Amino acid sequence: MSATAATAPAPAPAVHTPTRLAATVRAYAARPALWRPLVRFTVPDRWYRRLERTGEFEVWLLTWLPGQATEIHDHGGSSGAFGVVDGALAELTFPGAEPHTRTLATGGVRAFGPRHIHQVVNRGARPAVSIHAYAPALTGQAYYRRGADGRPRLLRTEAVDA
Repeated sequence: MSATAATAPAPAPAVHTPTRLAATVRAYAARPALWRPLVRFTVPDRWYRRLERTGEFEVWLLTWLPGQATEIHDHGGSSGAFGVVDGALAELTFPGAEPHTRTLATGGVRAFGPRHIHQVVNRGARPAVSIHAYAPALTGQAYYRRGADGRPRLLRTEAVDA
């Protein structure tokens, strides 16, 4: 390379990559005295509570009775991770016409980037509890339905309250 050739600056590292968010979820999971007293189960909807919000990320506690699920959704451009701290959850992702399903048992953690679209479901016979981390903090989410071809189609977007 000649001395006159311009070099592009290195990209700034993400403040919280999916890998770091997974580590954040594991760190919270390892502190049950912090979150276990807050656990509640509600019908008909899932229960959730924000545990922390900083300028860089946020952490949520969610509970799931058998059969409770999210809609198909994204995270508005935020990266994320979630871990199951009790029970088991199924995650459906939509890479094509047919969803891909994986099950996370207690201790399982799943991290994802800013364009991830998924649905999370408690398909088990017992309640489940999970911890979720997002960076940057959620400001909006898009919700989808499966189109005739099986692929997600935008249904609506909603703001997430700060």
